[in-house]
Amino acid sequence: MTYAIISLGGKQYRVQEGERLLVDRVPTEEGKTFHPEVLMLGGDGAFELAPKSQVTARVVGSALGEKIRIGKYRPKSGYRRHTGFRAKLSQIEIESIGGAAKRSAPAKKSEPAAAAPAPKEETPAMMPRGYEDMTIADINEKVGNWTGDMVAAALEYERAHAKRKGALAALEARKEHLDGS
Repeated sequence: MTYAIISLGGKQYRVQEGERLLVDRVPTEEGKTFHPEVLMLGGDGAFELAPKSQVTARVVGSALGEKIRIGKYRPKSGYRRHTGFRAKLSQIEIESIGGAAKRSAPAKKSEPAAAAPAPKEETPAMMPRGYEDMTIADINEKVGNWTGDMVAAALEYERAHAKRKGALAALEARKEHLDGS
């Protein structure tokens, strides 16, 4: 799961491929692509600050934000003023992260099998479905419903691969609870 943190209009956004979001109006025309500034690139437990890769975003459309009502009032003088404001927004879709690296990946697959990367290790059979893609918050939320075998398999995987402190703590606490019961 690759993600990037980009900067647009003085604000930072965490984005993934295929994601759509509303941002302050960008000067790019509708249907055209642009490359926002990339602050960080991350995924699979590693991250890179100030990466050389690019994020490609396409402007899908433009919209107006919610109307914000502003009222001024001074007591005992009868002074009242009301005005409103609607932000001009652009809806963008993230087309690719690290575009050049992604496009060249299929060309490398035609090389001999000796240069091919090693396949991922198999996950234990009792591992909860989709565990590799779960965040620590997801693990904390769902670990209460897992069986002892599922907790043991997830704990083994976490110690061998990810080593996320929050996930390890949640899994160890659940294992102690199950062992004590």
